[in-house]
Amino acid sequence: MISKVIYKGDLRTEAVHIQSGNVFITDAPVDNQGKGEAFSPTDLVATALASCMLTIMGIVADRNHINLDGTTAEVEKMMGTKPRRIKEIRINIMFNENFDRISRRKLESAALTCPVSNSLNKNLKETIKFIYP
Repeated sequence: MISKVIYKGDLRTEAVHIQSGNVFITDAPVDNQGKGEAFSPTDLVATALASCMLTIMGIVADRNHINLDGTTAEVEKMMGTKPRRIKEIRINIMFNENFDRISRRKLESAALTCPVSNSLNKNLKETIKFIYP
C-alpha cells in the first residue's frame, strides 16, 4: 500500500503517504462545485507529470554529471467536457544553464518518456516546451 485517502466532506480528501507519513489535501475546483482551496485531483495528475519529468531528467543528469539544480516546471491544465477530463497539459521546463546539444537531447528524451507520461491516455495532449537561457 502506498497511500490512504480519506474523504473529509465538502468535496475534500486527505491523502497520507504510508512510508513517510506526509499528508496533502485535495479540493474540487471551483468550476466543479468545489472551493478550489487546494490541488484538485486533476491538478495532481498534471503536476505529477511535471514532477516525473524533472525526476527522470535528474536521474539522467546525475548519470551524466549535469547540474539541474534550480530547474523549474510551470504547469497548465485544460479541461474538456463530455466527458469531463483533462484534454491538455502544458509544461514549460526552464533550465538555469544552456547545455550542449547532446545533453539537451538526453534530458528532453528522458522527460518525454517518463513513467507518468507513458501511463497517460494517448488522447491527452501533452505540450512540453524546454526553455534554455
